[in-house]
Amino acid sequence: MDRIATDVMELSGAEIVVRCLQEEKVEFVYGYPGGAVLYLYDELAKQDRVKHILVRHEQAAVHAADGYARSCQRPGVALVTSGPGVTNAVTGIATAYMDSIPMVIITGQVPTHAIGQDAFQEVDTVGITRPCVKHNFLVKDVRELAATIRKAFVIAATGRPGPVLVDIPKDVTTARTVFAYPQDVPMRSYSPVSRGHSGQIRKAVQMLLEARRPMIYTGGGVVLGEASPELTRLVRELGFPCTNTLMGLGGYPATDRQFVGMLGMHGTYEANMAMQHCDVLLAVGARFDDRVIGNPQHFHQEERRIIHIDIDPSSISKRVKVDVPIVGGVKEVLAEMLAQLAAGGERPDAAALADWWKQIEAWRSRDCLRYDRSSPVIKPQSVIEALYRVTNGDAYVTSDVGQHQMWAAQFYKFDQPRRWINSGGLGTMGFGLPSAMGVQLAHRDATVACVTGEASIQMCIQELSTCRQYRLPIKVVMLNNRYMGMVRQWQEFFHGNRHAESYMDALPDFVRLAEAYGHVGMRIENPADVEGALREAFAMKDRLVFMDFITDETENVFPMVPGGKGLSEMILV
Repeated sequence: MDRIATDVMELSGAEIVVRCLQEEKVEFVYGYPGGAVLYLYDELAKQDRVKHILVRHEQAAVHAADGYARSCQRPGVALVTSGPGVTNAVTGIATAYMDSIPMVIITGQVPTHAIGQDAFQEVDTVGITRPCVKHNFLVKDVRELAATIRKAFVIAATGRPGPVLVDIPKDVTTARTVFAYPQDVPMRSYSPVSRGHSGQIRKAVQMLLEARRPMIYTGGGVVLGEASPELTRLVRELGFPCTNTLMGLGGYPATDRQFVGMLGMHGTYEANMAMQHCDVLLAVGARFDDRVIGNPQHFHQEERRIIHIDIDPSSISKRVKVDVPIVGGVKEVLAEMLAQLAAGGERPDAAALADWWKQIEAWRSRDCLRYDRSSPVIKPQSVIEALYRVTNGDAYVTSDVGQHQMWAAQFYKFDQPRRWINSGGLGTMGFGLPSAMGVQLAHRDATVACVTGEASIQMCIQELSTCRQYRLPIKVVMLNNRYMGMVRQWQEFFHGNRHAESYMDALPDFVRLAEAYGHVGMRIENPADVEGALREAFAMKDRLVFMDFITDETENVFPMVPGGKGLSEMILV
C-alpha cells in the first residue's frame, strides 16, 4: 500500500478522521452530535477547512448529504452518533442506496469493550445497515482508521456508486497512532469495470443500425456516469426517439423533439407505447424496474431485441432477459459506440425510421398531459408550468414523494443533468427540504426550489430551522390539496373511493409556521395569482420563501399504469 506521510506526530482517532476528510477535500459534513462522537465534534470545531452543518434530525443529515452528492460530482458526508442517531439515519441511507448515490456515513459506536453488552445507545450498526449500504466497516483499531476511510471514499464513488458506512467506537476516537493517509488502497475483492467489451459494443451498433422501430431508454446511470453529452450526441446522430426514467430526467434535453417524455407508471403515452412496440431497445444505465415496465410478462408479449449497458453486472437480465449485455461505464461505452459509428459510416434505414416517427407523432398527438386550464381553482400542473417559466428552466428542483413529484417530473422540462433531485427508488417522504439544503450549500448562488406536498413537508419540516441558521434561500413550492394525494388517488381507483386515513384533517397554518421559523410565508388560492407569487418569491434572493398553493383536491396524476398492468394499459383520463 502506497502511503503519503502527512504528519510524523501521533494523532488521536478523532484527529485522524478530520484529517482524512481534509485530504478528501470534503466541503461539508452534515450531522448531529451525541455522546459517541463528541471527540470527533471537538476536532471539527478546531479547524475551518471542513464545515459542519447542524441539522435538526439525523434523517435530514443523510438527505442533505444526498442532495449535495446528486447535484455535484462528489460524495456527500454525514456524521451521526450511535444508537438512535444511527437508526434515525437509516431511512436516508436506504434512500441513497436505492438510487446509487455516493456517500460516506460516519457513525459513532460504544467503546469496543462494550460492544455486544447492550450498552447505553448501542445498536448493531453494521448488521442494521448491511442491507442498505454498498459496504460498511467497523473500525476496532485506530491504526486501520485512515486506510478504512480512504477505502470508504473509493468504494462509494467508483463502479456503481452507493453509500458506505464507517462505524467508529468511542475509544478508537481517543486512541493514538502515527497518521499517514493512503492514496492507493488495493482491494482484491473490489475491481469495478469501466471499459465495455468492444465485441459486444460492435454487436450493439450493428443491431441499432438494423432497427426499424428503435428506442433509447435511459436511467439514472447516465446522470451518475456523467454521460449526458455522449448520450445526446448518439441520439441525435441516429435520429432515434429517447425516453428517460424518473431518475434519468435531464440526461437528455427534455425540450428536444426527439425526447418523447418520461416513461413508466406516470410516463407519457408516446413514451410507453414506443417502449412497448419497438423492435430494438437500447437501455443505458437503467434497470427495468417495476415502475418503468409494469408487468414483465406483458412487456415480453412484444418481440424485441434488447441491448443493455450498465456498470453493475447484477442489474443486467435481472428482470428482463437481454440479447446484448455490455458491462461498463456508460460514458466510456457510449463514446466507443460513437467511435464505431463514425468509423463504419453506416446509418439506420431512413424510410423505416420516418414511418416509426410518424407512428410516434400519432401517439404524441393524444396530448396525454392535458388538463383543465380554465379551472376556477389552482391546478397543480399549472404551478409547475409557472415555476418552469419563472426560473427559465434553470433551477435545481428537489421534490418529496407523491403526486407533486410526478407533476414536477412531467411538467418541468429538465435540459441538464443533476438538476432534478428526488427519491426515486425508496420513495421517501421528507426528502425534499433537507436535500434542497444540500443542493443550496453546494451551489450557493443557484436557484433551488423544493416541490412538496402538505403531507410530505411535515416529515422533516423542522429543517426550516437549519435553513434559517445557515441563511439558505430555498423556495418551497407546496401543492396543498389537503390529502396524502397519491394515497387518495389509489384509494379512489382501487379501494372503492374509501379515503382511509389519507385526509390531512389537522393542517397547520403553514404561512405562520414559516414565519415562526423566521422565513417568508405566502398563501396562494387564486389561479390568476400563481405566476405573480412565484416571481415575487424568486425575487427575494436572500430569503427562504414558503409558498402554500391551495390546489384542486380532486386532481389526479395521468397517465397512470395500474399496478400489475402493462405499459400499454394506461389510464389516460
